[in-house]
Order: sequence, then structure tokens, then C-alpha cells
Amino acid sequence: MTTSIPDTPDALLTRVRTAEALTEAGFPVKAKTLATKATRGGGPPYSKFGLRVLYRWDDALAWAKGRLTAAHCSTSEQDARPAS
Repeated sequence: MTTSIPDTPDALLTRVRTAEALTEAGFPVKAKTLATKATRGGGPPYSKFGLRVLYRWDDALAWAKGRLTAAHCSTSEQDARPAS
């Protein structure tokens, strides 16, 4: 079975490969979303090689993990306010 997830954290991936690897790692994202975030901000850091955008795997994975919320047991937990 082949995997999209790189073996090394320093692997450089194209936008499409980054989206595939993040999705396989449990963070569903499309290449088009990464492209939008590259222009509007809020996405993972990237470098350019000529006209091609490249993402370092460890940076992309850290970005995805940083978007996770805390674990919840029910939807009502999100509405609860902390006691003062």
C-alpha cells in the first residue's frame, strides 16, 4: 500500500501532494483551499521553487494540528461559560 505521508519531516511537497498527505493524516483539506489561504493568509508556510509552491511536510502538519479545537464530549460544552 502506498502512502502520501512523507517519511521525513523536511520533505518538500507540492500543493496537491500536501493536500493529499494532510487528508491521509486525518486533516481533510483540498489543494484549492491551500491556494486560497496562500493568497489571503492563514495557511501553512510555503516556499517557491520557480513558479511552483512547495510546503515542508512538518510545517504543513503543524499548521493542521494547530487548527484543532480541544476535545468535546457533547455539543453543549461549547455553549457552557466558565464559572467566574
